[in-house]
Amino acid sequence: MSSWLGLITTWVAPTTLITALLFFFGFAYTDSLYHYFGLDAATIGFGTQDLLLRSSPALYLPAGVLLCAALVAAVTYHLATRAVRSGPDSSRAVGRACRAVAVLVVPLVLLGFLAGFEVIDAGPMGTPLLLGGALLLVVLARLLAVRTTGAPYPLTGERAALGISTALIVLCSFWAAGGFAHQKGEADAERLAGNLALRPAVVLDTTERLYLQWSGVDERALPDAAAGQRFRYRYRGLRLLAQANGRMFLIPRNWTWEEGNVLILPVDANVRMVFHPG
Repeated sequence: MSSWLGLITTWVAPTTLITALLFFFGFAYTDSLYHYFGLDAATIGFGTQDLLLRSSPALYLPAGVLLCAALVAAVTYHLATRAVRSGPDSSRAVGRACRAVAVLVVPLVLLGFLAGFEVIDAGPMGTPLLLGGALLLVVLARLLAVRTTGAPYPLTGERAALGISTALIVLCSFWAAGGFAHQKGEADAERLAGNLALRPAVVLDTTERLYLQWSGVDERALPDAAAGQRFRYRYRGLRLLAQANGRMFLIPRNWTWEEGNVLILPVDANVRMVFHPG
């Protein structure tokens, strides 16, 4: 295992790989979140640092599940190794358990392919979880089966198969985590749309009339005061959806998916904003 890890780190630097993964999951989560409001991450123009920070909601659960799976695999291997060392009867029991796992893999693979070809609906994570889980069970069962014979694993003729299986498991894990990021972003968007009071309220002053005929947005002409008064219209009932790249994305406080309006304003001298909670 150490030689395999050493070979991988010579190809890809760990820091670069982790940063790329965080960027991808942050983009997937953010893009799915704002797509619900009719935007996408590219339109908003989030920077790399913004996307890296936004990756955390989409990674906690996948990372926890992956670590728990690794813990279960390590404990299973330890217990099976102790059973093999305790005597031939225990070795035969471990061998029977490995064969039972191999039989269980067949329906998992079949369901994974059916989900992949959309014959059955398994959700965005169904296919990678079924296929990746089946491969992981195969590798673990083969490892324990070889250990019952006292031979080192992998066998000489199985190293290529082990490498390909490991790559496929990693690919399925990446696929499943990406699907979870999209699903999490959409779920958080629906929750936010139903609780827009979580976003800051905006009082907007402009030099020109915006003609916002939106439900819940109040337009009022400012009085012509003394010389130097540049702002002529005031708008209430707006919420800040996002801010990036010198622009603000505002939505009405009564925003609905059926009437999905988003106002994009440059942050310059032609607008004046006041934020307040609630």
